[in-house]
Amino acid sequence: MARLPRPAQYLLRVDDLCPTVHARRWERLRLLIEEFGIHPILAVIPANEDRTLEASTPDPNFWAQMQAMESGGATVALHGYHHACTSSGESLIPLHHRTEFAGVPRELQRIWIADGLEILQSHGLRPMLWVAPRHSFDRNTLRALRKEGVGYLSDGLARIPFRRGGITWIPQQLWSPTFRSKGLWTICIHPNSTHRPSVAELREFLGRYAAQFTSFERVTAEFEAMKLNPVERAHEWMATGRLLLHRHFRQHHPAR
Repeated sequence: MARLPRPAQYLLRVDDLCPTVHARRWERLRLLIEEFGIHPILAVIPANEDRTLEASTPDPNFWAQMQAMESGGATVALHGYHHACTSSGESLIPLHHRTEFAGVPRELQRIWIADGLEILQSHGLRPMLWVAPRHSFDRNTLRALRKEGVGYLSDGLARIPFRRGGITWIPQQLWSPTFRSKGLWTICIHPNSTHRPSVAELREFLGRYAAQFTSFERVTAEFEAMKLNPVERAHEWMATGRLLLHRHFRQHHPAR
């Protein structure tokens, strides 16, 4: 049985990165990453067509910046293809109804993944894993990832990396810095919606726990990913249920 690391280890994942990312908010977050020497996962959209992510004019230095961060220890992830979530297929992670990949024919998914990898590689990047927009993907996505040689993804609500569908899953369970006593926890940040209080919260957390932050490279070297044991499967099932209940409550009882 795989043991949960104690004290907890943390990964930082930054989503929705593209040339039109909110320049000021991303810069505050990037400088914080640099200050504390964190090696994040950078989830980069190859060819963004999501108008909601056009927060700034296109940055001509964006791709060079991604290259520099990758050279400094960050890991680049393929974050979908266009990020245009127009499908409504059933996802393996049942958090959202609208999706880019779930429900799309397998061959089209494979083409999108292949083209996305080629685009990132053409910008001098080495994408190492997959991050699905809105956590939405299906078994055809896993088959397409395997076909294109992508062996890792960042998702799932377990507390350790695990194997499923021929892919190694590195769990992602937090959307704000939260203390945990044991396990591997990925904190997902979206620069476009990360305001000053959120950056201050992350700074305070890093001030306390920066030594417990790890990297994709270390995780893949230090953890032997296997099928989840019954205890972790139960934890994953209960965590998913709690998250769905929380989202249902927020949708039907919005803050006033």
